[in-house]
Amino acid sequence: MSERQRAHQGHCRTATGDTLTAQDVYDIWKIRDAVFAFEQHVEDTDPDGRDLLPTTTHMWLADHQGPTSYLRVLDDGHVHLGRVCTRQDQRGLGLAGQLMAEATRLWGDREIALNAQSHLERWYESFGYMRSGEDFDEAGIQHTPMVRPAP
Repeated sequence: MSERQRAHQGHCRTATGDTLTAQDVYDIWKIRDAVFAFEQHVEDTDPDGRDLLPTTTHMWLADHQGPTSYLRVLDDGHVHLGRVCTRQDQRGLGLAGQLMAEATRLWGDREIALNAQSHLERWYESFGYMRSGEDFDEAGIQHTPMVRPAP
């Protein structure tokens, strides 16, 4: 493990939507905006009314500049991961993998669904996910529905 990887391995911050601080919300939307709107040119609005719900869990790693990697878990009886992203200057360090492992630790006794950007299908397969339907377009990006069955 490189020095840079060691420096960024840290405690995974986890908060439900109803416990987020204003700073948390700002930081989360900042990383999501940088990755999805700025880099990937997604024109759909990011806020979908689910971020502040008590059944939504936000997970992220951070450094002095804010979140380095982030994901969101929706649990309304069915578990769905989404909004997985890593800040451009932090990619290649395994940070999103750390978050995926933590989400699996917390919800791995249940089926977990996600819509993977299609070019990341193999990466999600490495966490036990498998294709569960046909590819589809979401916000101008090809996605693959995937599921990780309950054990």
